[in-house]
Amino acid sequence: MQDLGNTQFFRVESEPETGVKMVLSTVYEALTEKGYNPVNQIVGYIMSGDPTYITSHMSARSLIMKVERDELVEELLTEYIKSNQWS
Repeated sequence: MQDLGNTQFFRVESEPETGVKMVLSTVYEALTEKGYNPVNQIVGYIMSGDPTYITSHMSARSLIMKVERDELVEELLTEYIKSNQWS
């Protein structure tokens, strides 16, 4: 029998967040494998929000939809700045 005089704790373990880098890498690979220009397709998705720019191959479409578009832009810009040694 439960002790109803005390507050019970309820813990839900959340799914680990999928890293933006991993998502972009997977999406890039999936688009390349399917013969698409990954840069054009990813830009199309970021600009429009239309997930049909991304193939469902390798679950790329469902992965990219788990990440906010502004997070994608932030990650891409951060890596661009690092690669050009601006920071």
